[in-house]
Amino acid sequence: MNNSEKESIAAFVIELAKKNGADEVAVNLGEESEVGIQFRDGEIEQLQESQQSSLSVSIYYQHKYSSHSTNNLSRTALKEFIEKAVRATRFLTADKFRELPNPKYYPSSLDLDLNLFDPTFDQVKTEDRIKLVKEIYETSKSESDKIISVAAGYGDTIFSSLKVHSNGFLGHNQGTLFSASAEVTVKDNDSRPEDWYSAQSRFKHKIPGAEIIGKKAAQGALKKIGQTKIKSGTYNMLVENRAAMRLISMLISPMSASAIQQKSSYMDGLIGKAITSEILTITDNPFIPGALGSKIFDGEGIATKQRSIIDKGILQQYFIDNYYGKKLGMEANGGSSSNLLFSIGNQSINEIVTEINQGILITGFNGGNSNSTTGDFSFGISGFLFENGQIIKPINEMNISGNAKSFWTNLIRLGNDPYAYSKWQVPSLLFKDIAFSGS
Repeated sequence: MNNSEKESIAAFVIELAKKNGADEVAVNLGEESEVGIQFRDGEIEQLQESQQSSLSVSIYYQHKYSSHSTNNLSRTALKEFIEKAVRATRFLTADKFRELPNPKYYPSSLDLDLNLFDPTFDQVKTEDRIKLVKEIYETSKSESDKIISVAAGYGDTIFSSLKVHSNGFLGHNQGTLFSASAEVTVKDNDSRPEDWYSAQSRFKHKIPGAEIIGKKAAQGALKKIGQTKIKSGTYNMLVENRAAMRLISMLISPMSASAIQQKSSYMDGLIGKAITSEILTITDNPFIPGALGSKIFDGEGIATKQRSIIDKGILQQYFIDNYYGKKLGMEANGGSSSNLLFSIGNQSINEIVTEINQGILITGFNGGNSNSTTGDFSFGISGFLFENGQIIKPINEMNISGNAKSFWTNLIRLGNDPYAYSKWQVPSLLFKDIAFSGS
């Protein structure tokens, strides 16, 4: 389906919904083709190819709101679908804040090319995909006879979409996404240490080769052989960049307008105040060419813009969507992040280890939870004890706990290694005086 065909369907849906009484209408049309392969223990466990076209419509009737979706895009089916959708909306409770964004928030131009599409996508064949997962598997498996299980994965997606609002917004989007991964489990007496490595990118040539992915996952698992608990206490904590995503989620989640409005965020009222140590600065930049989170408009059609989230520890703004922004009396600025860029240091994770007398290097979090209302958290961890610049032994089945209000003020150093395969390019993080519970 080309762009003009999508636009014709969207116009038909909007006109029909308004004829049936809708005040405002938002239409999303999307096409997606996806391939996913899982190769486990020498066999293809899953090979899935899917293609779908879908339409979703949001109906606004006298400040009553409902959302509906369908995969049947024939005009006859859509006519019945829309009539039922508008009819159902009439029975809902009115909410004065339910309406489309003010057109002033829409992009003034949609001409910027963010380079989100790999033109070589059509050249990727199923045999190439299978070859890659086999190579990842074989690379991992060949690292040691102590490896008892390897799962290699590959996926790619191509998509195009159209968003149209009855009050003037129309925007197209298209892109590609590639991913590859390995998960490895090793034998260690009564335990089964495991590790993983994965990468994703808009472009296939930016995915690391099978040897890198397979080796990193296997070597990470093998290093955990002999893992044990150590004595409870307060330690320096160094968190590897890929593992640090869990901590950043705990930091970003309370910044949403929905959490603020629903009184489920400890950050309520903290704009302009310090919430982390002064070494941390986070910028949201949606305009990086080829990046995973780049976009000209968000899911509500609101124009994206570069913005400061935390500046030297000071909270600058929340993520404010249209609906909760209206309820809070705040200007909408987009309800989610795009590409989060972090201030970085000038040392690698290994260089940081060599300078610290004693600490725990965390390579993974195992379960746990965080409470965005109070800031309290508790996470299981796995990693390594290091002393005098040397890794001493692997550790597991320990927990860290605390409160985010004070936790982030203990951040004392940033690595020079932002994680490249995520929308959130987090570096390794070093904290002081973190409470660990173990033996």
